Amino acid sequence: MQTKVDLCSMALLKLGERPIQSLADDSVASQMARTLFDPVMDALIASHPWRFAMRTYELTETIDDDFVIPADVLRVINAPGKISGTRIIAPNDKISVTALVRVAPESYPAYFVSLAVTKLAMEFCVPMTGDQAVFRMLAALYETEYTSAKFIDSTTTTAGNIESFSLINARF
Repeated sequence: MQTKVDLCSMALLKLGERPIQSLADDSVASQMARTLFDPVMDALIASHPWRFAMRTYELTETIDDDFVIPADVLRVINAPGKISGTRIIAPNDKISVTALVRVAPESYPAYFVSLAVTKLAMEFCVPMTGDQAVFRMLAALYETEYTSAKFIDSTTTTAGNIESFSLINARF
């Protein structure tokens, strides 16, 4: 179970920097972590339909004849109708929406923790060290970890049973 401070500290350690004790400290590393953590993690979660961040919402039409996208949604994956800003316009009075949402660091699976730490290290690298070579090395590592994390995420659940399929029913 990792916290924001833990993830930021691991990213700093990858850069050869000292870990932080709190996001509230006045150190440059703490200020950078405090500023960058949420937007970097939001973008990383929104970049791929991670199973651990996927939620389904049943929305009811508002008095304005549209649907409000919940505040914790980072990216709508599947919705009937047209998305316009923070609203969905659809001809129904109830809809089902599949979306990627903000997830607390404590709920990140291990494969995503490693990816998140590398992404944070990339974001911290140039401001903290100014070393472009280290940044390029981290970028290459990030690409490898991203591919691996997507594979692991896509294979974490088993396929459901096929309840009714005509070709299977014809065999028996």
